[in-house]
Amino acid sequence: MAESINKKTTLFITASGSFLTPFMGSSVNIALPSMGRELAMDAILLSWVSTGYLLSAAMFLVPLGRIADIHGRKKIFTLGICVFTLCSLLLSVSSSSWMVLAFRIFQGIGGAMIFGTGIAILTSVFPVNQRGRVLGINVTSVYLGLSLGPFVGGFLTEHGGWRSIFLLMVPLGLLVLGLIRWRLKGEWAGAKGEKFDLLGSFLYGISLVAVMYGFSRLPHIQGAGFIALGILGLGAFVWWELKNESPLLSIHLFRNNRVFGLSNLASLIHYSATFGVGFLLSLYRQYIKGYSPSHAGSILIFQPAMQALFSPFAGRISDKIEPRIVASLGMGCSALGLFLLVFLGEKSTVGYLIACLIFLGFGFGLFSSPNTNAVMSLVEKKFYGVSSSIVATMRLVGQMLSMGLATLLFSLYLGRVQITPAFYPGFLKSVHTAFLIFAALCMGGLFASLARGRIREKSATNRMGREKRAAAPRSRQERTKGKAI
Repeated sequence: MAESINKKTTLFITASGSFLTPFMGSSVNIALPSMGRELAMDAILLSWVSTGYLLSAAMFLVPLGRIADIHGRKKIFTLGICVFTLCSLLLSVSSSSWMVLAFRIFQGIGGAMIFGTGIAILTSVFPVNQRGRVLGINVTSVYLGLSLGPFVGGFLTEHGGWRSIFLLMVPLGLLVLGLIRWRLKGEWAGAKGEKFDLLGSFLYGISLVAVMYGFSRLPHIQGAGFIALGILGLGAFVWWELKNESPLLSIHLFRNNRVFGLSNLASLIHYSATFGVGFLLSLYRQYIKGYSPSHAGSILIFQPAMQALFSPFAGRISDKIEPRIVASLGMGCSALGLFLLVFLGEKSTVGYLIACLIFLGFGFGLFSSPNTNAVMSLVEKKFYGVSSSIVATMRLVGQMLSMGLATLLFSLYLGRVQITPAFYPGFLKSVHTAFLIFAALCMGGLFASLARGRIREKSATNRMGREKRAAAPRSRQERTKGKAI
């Protein structure tokens, strides 16, 4: 009975943490036009309010996941809530664009601690046959945050200003900290006593920064140079990890496990194709259609609401049938929704936009929790923190690439200007091109999702292998004892 209560408490607390970060992100997207007007931020600088957060989170996710495996996942999760809450308070009193960008970067580090450990804690507590269900509930909390974010963020921006969004995070964060302090029992550290790879962490982080900054500088030659340096850095990181006895990221997880690698690739592609939708549609609804922040947010709620509705169902189904089938169906629906968004224009109706968002949300709901279930079912316990971080890293790098593409298209069609009526035609061209590229990416991701093969057979083989290795020492001992007799 006590174990059952502890499981439910753990699920509630990790789901609460998973709610905060997407709620903040989707709320901020709605507030960007108001923020841009008050702080005189151009289109590219506005995109960095989201991109800076994502970049810092992606940089620190895998290193912090490894630290959590070594020193304790609960400790890092708690610290993440503290950092996230403090930065929310500082953002609410920021007086310049550079203060906003700086605190968003630090907030991203706190976010990395939260969603780099939440899934690992759940996977540590719940057995294999229950993971699809609880991961579905956890993903639902993410989508609930995404659903409420545009609506609540729009309302707060319209009636209390954009700062009120960040101020709201403070009591919510303190509430989660109270729950952790009084209700979350135990600690989980699957790699306790192992060394931390400092050089690998540096190579990993600096390479991601170079690639993302390069995207923001395109089409200038400097941008291509930074991207090339980032790719070289990632190559050096892989080389170092292969020779390191205590690596930050076990490359063998990808090299020796085709299903694990393709599942993460499918996740990367899916988030690359879908994350920029909220950002672009928030600007479209407020600039092109002239709606207020609260009205724009109420329309955007349909996509994450569909995601929240179908994620638990998809998670339960993936406990019984091959996750790749459910996830691939979701990827196909997402591609259809993205393709329909290509035809948005000045005269597009609200009904058409809602239909597009429903298709997109349904696809996302079917994809996410089965794909996460597939990844986490294929690794040993000592890699839960790193694997959880890899899942989140694929999501964040995909989100960065999505925002990077939007930033690149703004650079090509608009330049460093504030979005005014004179530049609306260029803005619409950016939006149409982005959705066309996103739809093509999603179709490519569908093949990666289907190609991963049978996950259940691989998971069963891994468990049998672990059981066989665990039994081997006992067998040798028994044979030695037999010879002595």
